[in-house]
Amino acid sequence: MIRPSRRTRTLPALLALPLALTTLSACAGAPEPEPRKVADDGFPVEVTSCDFTSTVTAPPESAVTMNQGATEVMLALDLADHMAGTAYLDDAVPERWQAAYDEVAVLSKEYPDNETLLAAEPDFVYSSYLSAFDADAAGPRDELADLGIATYNSPFGCGEGHERAEIAFDSVWGEIETVATAFGVPERAQAIEEGQQAALDELADSRPGEGHTAFWFDSGDKTAFAGAGQGGPQLILDAVGATNVFADLEGSWADVSWERVVKADPDVIVLADASWSTADDKIALLEKDPALKELRAVRAGAYVVVPFSESTPGVRLADGAVSVGAQLAELNLG
Repeated sequence: MIRPSRRTRTLPALLALPLALTTLSACAGAPEPEPRKVADDGFPVEVTSCDFTSTVTAPPESAVTMNQGATEVMLALDLADHMAGTAYLDDAVPERWQAAYDEVAVLSKEYPDNETLLAAEPDFVYSSYLSAFDADAAGPRDELADLGIATYNSPFGCGEGHERAEIAFDSVWGEIETVATAFGVPERAQAIEEGQQAALDELADSRPGEGHTAFWFDSGDKTAFAGAGQGGPQLILDAVGATNVFADLEGSWADVSWERVVKADPDVIVLADASWSTADDKIALLEKDPALKELRAVRAGAYVVVPFSESTPGVRLADGAVSVGAQLAELNLG
């Protein structure tokens, strides 16, 4: 993973700052805007993830992103015009990136197959989960390399058989820096880090979740798929000062029995909102079940809703922390 040196953090708390260049007015007589310049020095660059190294000889011009996390890193880095396609959303793209996203071809609702991918003529494929490179999806990374296509996978999505990446804001920023360097724009990653660090520093000062327990409910009905002690939910709850009732469980997520949830009786329930399991669906389940509806948080309606994309390691994880903090402050749990 490429880790450029960092400048002193001085920028204001602007989350996922894209550093888009200012465009000139389209009024009559206005000069044509200059084309955006992308640095072409410092190449070739090697990018390594999930035990695979690709060599990038120049800033890619026709990248394809697989999974929302990868797509949003590219959008945050203001690299939409270097994208030939995208695929596989989990929830809505934030409004601040929607216009740029709308200009990128959607190759498939989920993973495109190898034929569809190659038809887009990519020179770089960036994914959040290694499953993107299965034989029935984009195809193996070594075979893409033989075609001159560089690949990069989030270090958090390598899966079994690979060393587990430490889930921390520093390592999230490391992924963004790696991608930015591969495209010749490392300064944009630095700006994102500085803005997000400033926002996290503000949360550290206010700690709106201090003294309160939280159950992070991702999905599930017969059991609860809960945020455990080593993932995005734990990072967010730590950032706001709340106590995760399942912090003792290993990994990012864990299946827990409803009996354990009832025993924990949290002050607040954080609900991940995803296309396959909406926050409303989970609230309906909680308020219908005879035991769960007696939970302290359910009786009080103490719900915090977070888009799934803000609960996983990526460019929106700090946004998730800020959102959870703001909602906890509004709940005024006492």
